[in-house]
Amino acid sequence: MKKILYHIMLVPSIVLGLSGCGDFLEREPKLTQSNELTLSNYTGLNDATAGLYSYLQQTGWYGQSWVLDAEMSSGNGVKDNARNSNRLVTSYNWSYSPDNTSGIWSYCYVVCAAANNIIDNLDGKETDEVTTQDLNNLKAECLFMRAFSLFHCVLTYAQPYSYAPESLGVPVVLHTDPEGQPARETVAKVYEQIVTDLLEAESIIDPEYVRAGITDTKAAVNIDVIRAFLSRVYLHMENWQKAADYATLVIGSGNYQMWTAEQYPDVWGQDVAGNGGEVIFEMYGSINNYDNGSWEDISYITDYDGSGDAMVSNDLLALYDQANDIRYTAGFKTTDESNPNGRMWTAKYPGKGQRVPDANNVIILRLSEMHLNRAEAIQNGATINGVTAEDDINIIRTNRGLTAIGSATQTDLRNERRRELAWEGFHQYDLARWNEPLDRTDFTLGSTNQDIPFPNYRWALPIPQRELNVNGNLVQNEGYTNN
Repeated sequence: MKKILYHIMLVPSIVLGLSGCGDFLEREPKLTQSNELTLSNYTGLNDATAGLYSYLQQTGWYGQSWVLDAEMSSGNGVKDNARNSNRLVTSYNWSYSPDNTSGIWSYCYVVCAAANNIIDNLDGKETDEVTTQDLNNLKAECLFMRAFSLFHCVLTYAQPYSYAPESLGVPVVLHTDPEGQPARETVAKVYEQIVTDLLEAESIIDPEYVRAGITDTKAAVNIDVIRAFLSRVYLHMENWQKAADYATLVIGSGNYQMWTAEQYPDVWGQDVAGNGGEVIFEMYGSINNYDNGSWEDISYITDYDGSGDAMVSNDLLALYDQANDIRYTAGFKTTDESNPNGRMWTAKYPGKGQRVPDANNVIILRLSEMHLNRAEAIQNGATINGVTAEDDINIIRTNRGLTAIGSATQTDLRNERRRELAWEGFHQYDLARWNEPLDRTDFTLGSTNQDIPFPNYRWALPIPQRELNVNGNLVQNEGYTNN
């Protein structure tokens, strides 16, 4: 059997990729096993696949930074000296350098390396109890997680596909080589691999597959997750018809229901969001998970009783019908204590009420995004029989306490998307793929980088210096070489 190490040339070694499983797995694997033993049978491969999801709870990913950095960078968030523990200053001020940049690189390539190792060890593992379909389900999960990781990495360290598809993206690593030093592929080639992985995953997964033995089935891959993510990827590629087609598959599955205005206040902070509703895929947060962020968890930093660094900007609040929109009346919170500037905070990460600091599930894909994806695609020329962009926008509006609109401009759609998906990590990347500048009126802590034009080198973050140090084939992004 192959001897494949659980590390990649660009990141530190890890043990099996399973140390964060804790609450996620029904049975936690032994961390002292060798790689060969762990990957030698279906049980080990299955456990290793489940372990991929634990990395999402890291504070450098969905446990905090992916969402909050995007919100603070995009004009949805604001810093305020009244509640400032110096968290999130770099993202708020766009003051990145090779030594102070996003850490998503490491998480993405750890997951890619682990997924590669599992994929490369699946052949020949059929038994009387393990079918080829069982193995294909694992492969589909791994393919999805590899594509998911590459997507987040290329969004962070490269210019948007819609602007510069032939510019430098990130390395594509399909087989882990401890001695390898892969160069950066173009943005277009990275997206090509992402789509290839997702389409293969869609083709081989059992349409009825649901991962067994986990607390929250919405925190693992199934066919709807793959299709919903394909809709998002195609949207970034401006492949409007396929973005609409895949959104339609998910919407038409009947597996998800729009939250009503009455339900909306109670959907955030649930321990398990698996009882219907809009959630397609989420990160499962638990204080018992090895990777729980504790004082750095998203629920603590967005809470006025926590550090409270991540405040909501008045630029965002001004977009809401503050009398009738449930996303305003129940989506934000404030306090009269220690808040002389009257700031508000998002209510989407209230914690699960387990302790202080708490943990929170973080929704990654949900039904509203599918309607918004489809509406935007239709506005840009996609056709879905019997559906208009206004239909998709109005199903959101009428379930948020607002009246339907008769026609929707591009500005209407973009504002609706910003209102609906605020504080879920979208707006920065929407601005980038729309090739739109960042303009901030409500801005504090000085004026450095208050507004970011487009195009501009800052829309691609610097590659971490530590990666450049160990891989001579990597090229730094424009604008950061002399930092």
